[in-house]
Amino acid sequence: QVQRALLALTVPLETLQAVKGRMVQAMRKGLSRQTHAQATMRMLPTYICSTPNGTEKGDLLVVELCQSHVRTLWVTLLGDGNQSPQVMQKIFDLPRDIMQGKGEALFDFIAQCVHQFLAGIGSFQHRLPLGFVFPFSCRQTRLDKAELLSWSKGFSCSDVEGKDVVQLLQSAINKQELCNVDVVALMNDTVGTMMTCSMEGKPCEVALVVDTGTNSCFMAEAQQVEMAEETSGQICVNTEWGCFGDDGTLSDILTPYDQRVDQESSNPGEKRFEKLVGSLYLGEIVRHVLTALAAEKALFIGSNVAVLRTKDVLKTQQVLEIISNEEGMTKTRRVLDTLGLRPSEQDCCRVQQICRVVVSRAAALCAAGLAAILSHMCQSRQLEQLVVNVGVDGELYRGHARFREILQSVTGLLAPECTATLLSSVDGTGRGAAMVTAVALRVAAQRREVNQLLAPLRLSRADLERVQALMRREMDLGLGRETNANASVRMLPTYVRGTPDGTERGEFLALDLGGTNFRVLVVRVAQDGIRVASEIYVIPTTVMQGTGKALFDHIIECIMDFQLKQDLNEQVLPLGFTFSFPCQQLGLDKAVLLSWTKGFSASGCVGQDVVQLLREAAQRKQNLGLKVVAVVNDTVGTMMSCGYDDPKCEIGLIVGTGTNACYMEEMRNVGTVEGEQGRMCINMEWGAFGDNGCLDDIFTDFDRLVDEKTINVGKQRFEKLISGMYLGEIVRHILLALVEKQLLFGGKPCPKLQTRDIFQTKFLSTIEIDGLALRQVRAILQDLELQASFEDSVLVREVCQTVSLRAAQLCAAGLAAVVEKMRENRGLAQLAVTVGVDGTLYKMHPTFSQNLQQMLRDLAPNCTVTFLRSEDGSGKGAALVAAVACRGAEPRRQPPQ
Repeated sequence: QVQRALLALTVPLETLQAVKGRMVQAMRKGLSRQTHAQATMRMLPTYICSTPNGTEKGDLLVVELCQSHVRTLWVTLLGDGNQSPQVMQKIFDLPRDIMQGKGEALFDFIAQCVHQFLAGIGSFQHRLPLGFVFPFSCRQTRLDKAELLSWSKGFSCSDVEGKDVVQLLQSAINKQELCNVDVVALMNDTVGTMMTCSMEGKPCEVALVVDTGTNSCFMAEAQQVEMAEETSGQICVNTEWGCFGDDGTLSDILTPYDQRVDQESSNPGEKRFEKLVGSLYLGEIVRHVLTALAAEKALFIGSNVAVLRTKDVLKTQQVLEIISNEEGMTKTRRVLDTLGLRPSEQDCCRVQQICRVVVSRAAALCAAGLAAILSHMCQSRQLEQLVVNVGVDGELYRGHARFREILQSVTGLLAPECTATLLSSVDGTGRGAAMVTAVALRVAAQRREVNQLLAPLRLSRADLERVQALMRREMDLGLGRETNANASVRMLPTYVRGTPDGTERGEFLALDLGGTNFRVLVVRVAQDGIRVASEIYVIPTTVMQGTGKALFDHIIECIMDFQLKQDLNEQVLPLGFTFSFPCQQLGLDKAVLLSWTKGFSASGCVGQDVVQLLREAAQRKQNLGLKVVAVVNDTVGTMMSCGYDDPKCEIGLIVGTGTNACYMEEMRNVGTVEGEQGRMCINMEWGAFGDNGCLDDIFTDFDRLVDEKTINVGKQRFEKLISGMYLGEIVRHILLALVEKQLLFGGKPCPKLQTRDIFQTKFLSTIEIDGLALRQVRAILQDLELQASFEDSVLVREVCQTVSLRAAQLCAAGLAAVVEKMRENRGLAQLAVTVGVDGTLYKMHPTFSQNLQQMLRDLAPNCTVTFLRSEDGSGKGAALVAAVACRGAEPRRQPPQ
C-alpha cells in the first residue's frame, strides 16, 4: 500500500515533459488577445520594461501589504551597481478586522503606517517615490495603474475589486498630508524577486516564488504580449501560473489525496497547480496520505489516528524538518509523538519517504513550469541557446536543499537548450520593490531626454502644411519667366508633351547613361504589351575621365555591338536617351550639360548639347541607323513607364539614393517656354528645394553635421532630408549624441560610430522591419562592433523610425503641393491621379511608402492618389518617350472633302 501511494505521487520524466508542453500552450493562450479570456494562465503585463543596470540611485519608499502586517522601508541606492543599498524598515501589525472591513479603512491604515514611519525618520523636503507591493491578482494597464481582480489570502475588503489600487493608496496618502510622496509603481512579490537578482552586466530575466503560494514572471518580447499597449522592447509578464490546470490539463497527475485537499480548500477547483506546489498545501497532502494508509492498516497500527482527520494539523514546516538529512528520524518521531501517534521505527521511515516524495514532486512540477518559460523565451527570441539568470524566493526553495537540487537538475533535463543560473533573492518584496521604483524613475528620466533630443525631427501637421505651402511658392517662382533664375526649385521644361495612351506601336532603342555602367535596350511595343531586350556595358574610368570625344565614341561602339547582336543593322529605330546628369533642356532632343557628377569628368562636354555629341560620334563611326528623338531624365522615364500601364499616371517620383519629381503642367503656366496650349512634363529638380534658406527651421543640428561633410555643402537641402544617401548618416549623428548623453550603449565610447557612412541606409530598412526580433537588431549593431542591450536596440530602432518617418512625411508634403496645384490648374473639386514611383528607399523600406501615402491623404484630402511602382523607368521609360514623340509626329490624315 505504501509503494502504491509513493508511485501515485511520483511524476515520471515523460509526464513532466508533457506538463511542460501543456504549460507552453497555456502561456501562448494567455498572451494572445483572441484566447486571453479563456486562458487559465493570465500572463498579465506588469509594464516593467527594463531591469536594473546598476546606475540607479536615490531615496525610495516601499510599502508591502503582507498577510498579517504592513512593512514600510526606506531604501537608499548609491548608483554603485546596487551592491550595498541602505535599508531602514518598520513592521506594523495588521488588525484582523481591517482585512475583512471596508477598503477605505485598509488604505487609510496603510497610509497611517507610512506617516508614522516617516515621522520616525525625520523631516525631508524632496519628493519621495513610493513602490507598492500588492500581492494580489490585478489587471495592470500602466506601472502606476492596476485594478484588483480578486482578493485572496484571507482578505475580503469591500469596494476595492475592479478599482485602481494605486489611486486608492495615493488618495489615502494625500489625506495624511504627505504631499511629497508619489506612488509611482505597483508590483507583486514575484517581480520584486527578479529585480533584486539583477546586477550590473548580468540582468535577471525570470523569477519564481515557491512559498505558501507560487508564481513566476519573465521578460517577454513586448510584441508577443498582445494584451499590452507596448509593442517594442521587452515587458515583464506575471504568469499567474498557480491557476495552471484549472481547465483539467493536470487531471492525469492529480491523486485522490490532491482531490481531497482541493475539496477542503476555500476555493475548490481553482489554483490547481499551486495546490500541488505551494507550501500552504504540502502538509495537507501528506496528512491525507497518512490518513488513507492508516485506514488501510499500513501505518500507526494500534494508535488512535483520529487526530489526522483535523485540517492543518500537520504543517509544511514540519514536513521539511522530517526530511532534513541531519536529524530526520529524530524530528520525524518528535512530530508524530506530538500528534499522539506512537510511531514504530518503520512508521517513521515510511512517513519520511512520503514527505520526501511530496516535496520532490512539487520541485519537479516547478521545474516543468520553469522549463516551459525558458523554452518559450528561447523560441520567441529565435535563439539556439538561451543563457539566463533566474531569481528564486520562498520558504520551500530557501529551506530545503533537495528541493533546490531537483529544481535545477529537472529544469536542465526538460529544457536542454537553456542554461539557467538560479539565484537566491534577497528581500524581493522590499529591496526588489525599491529597484522596480528606481528603474521606473531612471527609464522615465531617460525617456524625457530622448524625447527632447528627437523633438526637432518630429514634425507637426502645421510644420508639414508650411513645407507644402513653401514648395507651392517655389514651384510658382520656378515656372515664372522673371522669377525662375532665383527659385530653388528649377521647374525645368522637358518638352515631353503627353503620356502614353496605349496606341503606341513599334520598335524603339533606349540608351540609359547614369553611372559607371550603361545599358542599351530594344523595346518592342505591341498590342499585347511591351518586350525588352537589353545589354549592360562598362565605361572604363579612363574613358569617364578622358575626352568627350572618346566617351561618346565608346558609347556608339557599344550601341553598334548591340545592334549587331540583336540583328538591327538594317533598321533606323527612334532612340530615347536617359541621361541622368544635370542638363538644361532646350527641346525634346536638345539638352545642354550643366555639370558632370558621379565620377565623370570627360573634357569638352559641359555647355554642349549631349544629343549633338552623340550624333557626331555616330557620324564618325559611320553609324547611320541612329535617330535620337528624345533625351529624358530618369524621373520622366519613371512617369512614362507607369503611364503605359495606367493612363492616369501624370506624376513621376524617385526616392532612392537621391530624390526628384516631375508632373504634367498646363502650358499656359510654363513661363519659360513659348506656347499656351496643352501640357508639358516639368522636371522639378526638387532636391534643391530649400537651398535658398526657406527650410532652415526644419533643418536640425544633425542635418547640418551631415551637410557639412558632403561634396556640395548647402546644396540639395531637401534631398539631404529625404534620400537614401543621407538617412544613415543622420541616424549615426543622433546615435553619437545619445552616447554622449549616456543614453545609449552605457555611454561607452564607440570608435566605429565615428566613421562616416558606417551606418548604411539599408540598415534602417532592416532594423525597422515589423516583427524583426530585437536579437536581429542587436546582431546588426554587433557587426558595427556596438555591444547593445535590449533597451539600446529599442532606442536605435526608435531613432531609425523617427528619421525615416520624417523623410516620408517631407516627401508627402512636396507631393501634396504638386497634386493640389494640378487639381487647381484643372478646376476640379476632386482630382484622381497616379504617381509612378521608383527608387530603393521607396521600394525596399518597410514603412516608407505607407507613411508617405498616409500623410499625403491628410495633406491633400481632395486628391485621390494611386501609387504605381515603376519597372525600369530609365530604360523602358526612355523608349516610351520616343514612342509618344513618334506618335505625335505622324502626319494626320486629311478628312475627306
